[in-house]
Amino acid sequence: MFLNRIKQENIPLLETAFSLHQEGRVLPDSFVIDTDTLFENAGKILAEAKKKNIRLYFMLKQIGRNPYIAKRLTDMGFDGAVAVDFKEAQVMMRHHIPIGNIGHLVQIPDAMIEQVVNYGPEVITVYSVEKAKRIADAAVKQRKEQKILLRVYDQGDLIYDGQTAGFAMADLNHVLDILCRMPGIQVAGVTSFPCYLYDEKEECIKKTHNLSSVLRAVEVLNRRGIEAEIINTPSASCCETIRHMHVDGGNCAEPGHGLTGTIPAHTANTMEEKICAVYVSEISHNFFGKAYCFGGGHYRRSHMERALVGRSLANAKEADVQTPSMESIDYHLGLDREFAVGDTAVMAFRFQAFVTRADVVLVKGISKSRPEIIGIYDSLGNEKKGSVGQA
Repeated sequence: MFLNRIKQENIPLLETAFSLHQEGRVLPDSFVIDTDTLFENAGKILAEAKKKNIRLYFMLKQIGRNPYIAKRLTDMGFDGAVAVDFKEAQVMMRHHIPIGNIGHLVQIPDAMIEQVVNYGPEVITVYSVEKAKRIADAAVKQRKEQKILLRVYDQGDLIYDGQTAGFAMADLNHVLDILCRMPGIQVAGVTSFPCYLYDEKEECIKKTHNLSSVLRAVEVLNRRGIEAEIINTPSASCCETIRHMHVDGGNCAEPGHGLTGTIPAHTANTMEEKICAVYVSEISHNFFGKAYCFGGGHYRRSHMERALVGRSLANAKEADVQTPSMESIDYHLGLDREFAVGDTAVMAFRFQAFVTRADVVLVKGISKSRPEIIGIYDSLGNEKKGSVGQA
């Protein structure tokens, strides 16, 4: 999906990926992250957000909830992490990373509510009265007040399968009647997802109907004298989207793929952020005229299309990638012709490391031609001890 763009923007990362694998320092089924470029991207997004007075929560599920990156982004000035689910919250809490928003896509399990409230996230997103009540009870017990965001939806909004939830706009006033009587919580704003998406035909990032629902919900809050302190309008968060948000009325973004330059917009447009992530595999075998490399990093919306295959970038050949069917496990990824067993295969696609078996390899110094592995992590943010090949 991003191979042509990365060949234009980050040749040193491609060269590093080949060399690290051929030297045996990176195993197949690994995402290699150019941290120099990632933090440059983060700095650009942060600078744009400060100019537009936009709050930033970083989203790191795509690079495996990585605590090293989280710490660096916090030090740079980001307002905290988006914990996309409670397991990501556990990683962030274990590493003492401030949590900006938790609960948007996945609510907090009852058994964790007291722990999370005690930790002190800036906001907890809710989409049921029952969950709000349990958060309120935990806050009262701890003699504190917890800010919450309301996830809203209306007819015409886009909701992805597996994410179906929200307070209906038609019910919002009734919901507020209930929530505003609960001690321990404060309604601090609204959210929805996705509020922005990339339009492939027009080759630009456009607002969705969800954003209209969020802004109408803000009007409902305002009429009731409730300040919408946080108007959270995520998806495709990058420099360009932040400029849209400033005009459209949002004030809180959640850069994730923007940090790695892998928003779909990065396939077609020259964006401020540069691509800084590749997937590294290895030719396992050939079978009936096709090569097969080790899998493990496939994500159903990844749009894997092309791979560079060889012993180095200088002699690499391009090949079409043939992913397994949706009902199959990605033990291997097919290529359209044979290659030598042991060759490196490098791809660049839209990835979500936390739902794969892949490792995440953080590398610094690529931009200075002195690549150095910072650490190797599993897909859930746990650092792997020992050398390559050891448990």
